[in-house]
Amino acid sequence: MKLRKRWLSHRCVCLAVGFLGLLRLVSRPAKETLKPLDFHVSPEYRKLVHQHAHEVLERKCHPGSTRKSFLGQLPASSRTTQPFLWKDMPTHKDLFLYPPPFGFRGLQGKVSALLQQLPDSKQVPPLKKTPEECRRCVVIGNGGILKGLELGTLIDRFDTIIRLNSGPLGKFSVDVGNRTSIRMSYPESTPPHWLDTDPETLFVAVVYKGVDISWISAMINKLPVPFLDWLFFWQNVPDEIPLERNRIRLLNPLVIKETALDLLHFSPPTTRLWGWDQNVPTLGVSALDLASLLCDEVSLAGFGYNLAQQEAPLHYYDQMSMSAMLWQKMHNVSRETQILKSLITEGIITDLTGGIHCSFCPQ
Repeated sequence: MKLRKRWLSHRCVCLAVGFLGLLRLVSRPAKETLKPLDFHVSPEYRKLVHQHAHEVLERKCHPGSTRKSFLGQLPASSRTTQPFLWKDMPTHKDLFLYPPPFGFRGLQGKVSALLQQLPDSKQVPPLKKTPEECRRCVVIGNGGILKGLELGTLIDRFDTIIRLNSGPLGKFSVDVGNRTSIRMSYPESTPPHWLDTDPETLFVAVVYKGVDISWISAMINKLPVPFLDWLFFWQNVPDEIPLERNRIRLLNPLVIKETALDLLHFSPPTTRLWGWDQNVPTLGVSALDLASLLCDEVSLAGFGYNLAQQEAPLHYYDQMSMSAMLWQKMHNVSRETQILKSLITEGIITDLTGGIHCSFCPQ
């Protein structure tokens, strides 16, 4: 009887894994032939963007200004939020209150093993400023609004440049710059071929599901991704991050929890058999919160989903149109836009490209 139960249990597991693998294959949208989008930037608008970015870079920098303003809207516990997790950092119980990406509930063993593979906080050079410095961050979104703005030279002047997912440089550098301080991503959106040439680049890994921890471990240790893990990714993931171990960081999931629950005021995650509660923040807004922990002043570029212009380019690097955002069910971009606009109008952050709120546009 015990053998029969064990055999049935093993068969159920195999069937479940097989079903997930099949679902992964059929759930990927078919590639479609995309026609070139008719998109042009007026010289007048490009000039306004350049003037605004230049003014932001040249004005007096105010130490700690963005985080201080954030703390006025966040709970007292946010004063001790750490941006990254380290080998020598004690794991607070709050880390295991929610499932990924808000925490590590149910993943204590995996997380403990991964932390042992990370460096000690004292073994790596600090990204934060010295007491004499005042650092300016810019978070580069992948929005189509960057196309044709030729903002790259001014972007490269910021102290810390945070890029998201697989947003490429190369032939797009005239619009988005050449430097990368941080590339922040989860497995499926990490560049399949690493093109960042900045020797100071850090990779910040974000955990959205349990299997992401196995992938991060494989990247740190230069090992192949376990075969069965591939079944749980919704698209192919890189099999290598060509950076040394001390240049890979694990994002503290409390940064995403803080972004979702405290900054955006989304509802806490609930247990669902399938799908999402549309309470997962976009990586761009989570990067904004991370930037507030690392820098004194924070700017955005390439942000903004104008769903009223469905034929506008979604990204600066491909032919996808804005209408693709109508199909996503994970993010509440309307709520995010509302909060970002209030942060910009209150002077807490600046929008270099005007996609959320154009403070430099003629009335």
